[in-house]
Amino acid sequence: MYFNTHTYYSLRYGTLSPEQLVSLAQKHKLRHLALTDINNCTAIPKFVQRCRANNIRPIAGMEFRQGSRLMYIVLARNNEGFHRINAFLSGHHLDKTPLPDRFPVCEHTFAVYPFSRQQPIETQDHEFTGVQPHELNLLATSPLKQHPDKLMAWLPVSFADPSDHTLHLHLRAIEHNVLLSQLQAGQTGRPDEVMQSEEQIWNSYKGFPELVSNTLNILEQCHIDFDFHTPKNKKTFTGDAGGDRILLEKLATEGLISRYGKNDKNAMTRMHHELEIIHKLGFSSYFLITCDIIRYSLSRKFHHVGRGSGANSIVAYCLQITDVDPIELDLYFERFINHKRSSPPDFDIDYCWKDRDQVLDYIFKRYGQSHTALLGTISTFRYRSSIRELAKVHGLPKYETDKLAWGDTPKAPTDKVTAGILEMASRLRNYPNLRSIHAGGVLVSEHPISYYSPIDMPPKGLPTVQWDMYTAEELGFEKIDILSQRGLGHISDCIRIVRENHGRQIDIHRVNQIKTDAGARELLRSGETTGCFYVESPAMRGLLKKLRCDHYTGLVAASSIIRPGVSRSGMMQEYIRRFHMPPHEITYLHPVMKDLLKETFGVMVYQEDVIKVCHHFAGLDLADADILRRAMSGKYRSATEMQRLKQRFFDQCRAKGHPHHLSGEVWRQIESFAGYSFSKAHSASFAVESFQSLYLKAHYPLEFMTAVINNFGGFYRSEVYFHEARRFGARIELPCVNKGEYMNRIEQQSIYIGFVHLQGLNTRVAETLVRERALNGAYTSLDDFLSRTGTSLKQTIILIRAGSFRFTGVSKNKLLWSAHLLAGAVDQHAPSLFAAPIKTYDLPEGETAHLCHAYDEMELLGFCVSVSPFEMLQTSFRGDIRSQNMVQMKGKILRMVGWYVTIKLTRTTNGSLMCFGCFVDEDGQFFDTVHFPEILKQYPFRGQGIYLLKGRVTTEFGHPSLTVEKMAKLPLRGDPRNFHGNQPRLELSGHQDS
Repeated sequence: MYFNTHTYYSLRYGTLSPEQLVSLAQKHKLRHLALTDINNCTAIPKFVQRCRANNIRPIAGMEFRQGSRLMYIVLARNNEGFHRINAFLSGHHLDKTPLPDRFPVCEHTFAVYPFSRQQPIETQDHEFTGVQPHELNLLATSPLKQHPDKLMAWLPVSFADPSDHTLHLHLRAIEHNVLLSQLQAGQTGRPDEVMQSEEQIWNSYKGFPELVSNTLNILEQCHIDFDFHTPKNKKTFTGDAGGDRILLEKLATEGLISRYGKNDKNAMTRMHHELEIIHKLGFSSYFLITCDIIRYSLSRKFHHVGRGSGANSIVAYCLQITDVDPIELDLYFERFINHKRSSPPDFDIDYCWKDRDQVLDYIFKRYGQSHTALLGTISTFRYRSSIRELAKVHGLPKYETDKLAWGDTPKAPTDKVTAGILEMASRLRNYPNLRSIHAGGVLVSEHPISYYSPIDMPPKGLPTVQWDMYTAEELGFEKIDILSQRGLGHISDCIRIVRENHGRQIDIHRVNQIKTDAGARELLRSGETTGCFYVESPAMRGLLKKLRCDHYTGLVAASSIIRPGVSRSGMMQEYIRRFHMPPHEITYLHPVMKDLLKETFGVMVYQEDVIKVCHHFAGLDLADADILRRAMSGKYRSATEMQRLKQRFFDQCRAKGHPHHLSGEVWRQIESFAGYSFSKAHSASFAVESFQSLYLKAHYPLEFMTAVINNFGGFYRSEVYFHEARRFGARIELPCVNKGEYMNRIEQQSIYIGFVHLQGLNTRVAETLVRERALNGAYTSLDDFLSRTGTSLKQTIILIRAGSFRFTGVSKNKLLWSAHLLAGAVDQHAPSLFAAPIKTYDLPEGETAHLCHAYDEMELLGFCVSVSPFEMLQTSFRGDIRSQNMVQMKGKILRMVGWYVTIKLTRTTNGSLMCFGCFVDEDGQFFDTVHFPEILKQYPFRGQGIYLLKGRVTTEFGHPSLTVEKMAKLPLRGDPRNFHGNQPRLELSGHQDS
């Protein structure tokens, strides 16, 4: 009866969820129902499942619109028709061409045109015209009346009831970015787009009953279904399953010998066990495709890290997908794949942010664009952003919008507009808003992707399906996550710099040697981890010191307990406390628990611990243990299955002779822990990358810090990394037109700051000066530079003030005079083709000072280079103690002076705001601070700068911090670049406290 229905995946149009739509159909006792969202099929798989569950025949289709203009509604007669619809839309998205006036002839589809278009009489067999009840009067005088067999009863459904039309109007106004009053005819649906009873429908078409009959006849010919139980990924890599099995075993065996040698029977047994499960479940091609991607990236010398639950697999380790040895860490393969797991596995592969696009390009070309796509994601309306959008369509000014968005309104507003906006915002919360791209999920399909979804082509993106990872999982797709991170950029760039500067090739995948490297372990133990992936934050550096962490397995544990869920639960503190206890004082619930958790002092640290306890203590098989782990972490939706597993847990405990009170306590602990636990395999992957960073920093500290700064995106701002490089022996040089590059460059012990850091310098100017120097040699003078590059006066001044011409030996003031004389009033001049005679001038010499240079540097770079920031202070006081003396001063109230590095805001159990600070003293050493809520309110932070801090020195497991009682930002010496004595003194505000 209904061939044109919308869910809220008809973005900013529909108001019904797929579940609500099917519930309405069930309420009206419909035998079949077609879903035709606008230009998308996001909801089709979910819709099919819901219809199946309610004994309704699902029909897939799509409403095609060009902007607001409805072109046609197309119904799929079968799955092939669904494929044709998706392929048709995909083609226009990929080619960026408008939709044609008529849908192509196709025996697997029916196309319905709106009556308002008055289609030509010469229609094809698959073409029909839809007539709505309010158009029947016009039909009486239309030539189409003579062809009743080509007419259908058209009853669009967009709302549960007419009151939803108001919400629809707000959505349409948001979509068109207009006021509600400015919506045009054709941009909105009608209020009567609701489901009606069968009697109402026949009554509406009583003058034209054949339209209803035609519609029912067409719908009877349509059906869509999916197999939700079999994998949809590319079935074979070699062309047949047998070939895949042979190849995977061959590659895994070769990798096993490389990783473990020829005689490791334990590893061989584990590998064959995994291969059997992989082959049985049909995942051989998935492993081979992932291996193929890794081999390509290794051939291009792209550094990668395989992480996530895939690191539980020895096959993945042997194929170099991961660098985590699952035997060393006692990782269970069943955490990744088991025969009872309903969801498919997926690998997470991280690449340097500069290499990721090339890897994706390879995958699309290797496996074909029609069979490859990125995963989509659906962003939803959030309450506060909804308020802003709704306020805009009501024409509210910005200040009123801000008040509304931040909740600055009465609980029961009397103003109707305000009340209406708040009500609509509540209704819009979690509604789909926009389709976007998943962070890294890639699908490689056996059948063309268009059998399951049309392809979107986001700006600057790659072909992307219209549904998200959850729908992909339900359909049976195993995604491969190709992700990017800056930490790998640090590693790959450092390796390149070492190769170019020292002629040494570092094999960063020699993981076993790197994990035991003395230099890397010493940096870890001392918390000298700034710049190193995942271990550089103040909290992590403090944790490493508290745990005296100097080995791989200790870092794996630290990487897990630092996670927010674990640390908030109190398990982190318990782990640290037990670490410092004598072994004989640590208690365990049961001897089995001691065997399982001795490595972590009886504390469950990882998700895998849940599996271990359920398997070894309760006797659940590994597959059931993993299902229970997923259920407890909220990733399993069946309450019935959860209850079955709980009962099985207690039954198995009883069978093993465990007292009920003991079983109950073990259950309570794993139940309370599983919700926030972290994967050990994931922590292990992070720890490998951390050790790789530590190894490079230990042996090539300046090259490593240069790579860190050049990749940006670390935990700290660039200034902190320059400071760290100086601590490790670097001489930081200002940008130089003869030695500098666009990015930072290292030459022996000197790091030349790149032109990228100069605020206001045009990228084109920087690239031009570097290119010209490479072609024609170093610049000999400012005049030579200007004549060869044609740099404008404004840009030249930036370079002079940044010290980029210091090689001339001429003062900044004299250079500035010269620049004005040479450039005159012309802001941009062309490079000279022929060298002109150089004129000399007798120019006045201005006064210079270190302080002038420092203020120039602060203005252009954001930090000073030529002097320490402490030298800019008005006061000579540097505190009662320095960082290195804090442990000896435990319990004393003292003053410290520190350069602000970073703060971390957090909330106490009662919701009050407090923070943890990190500072550097004049010696260049870090120290930590604690600011409780009342102190933070009384002495708030006032931006970057140097602070005087007064407080009590405390220690926790040997790691000191200052619990602040008072704080003031210290004023700097005045800026001498302002003349005539009327310059404002630059005083960084804050309460002075001596």
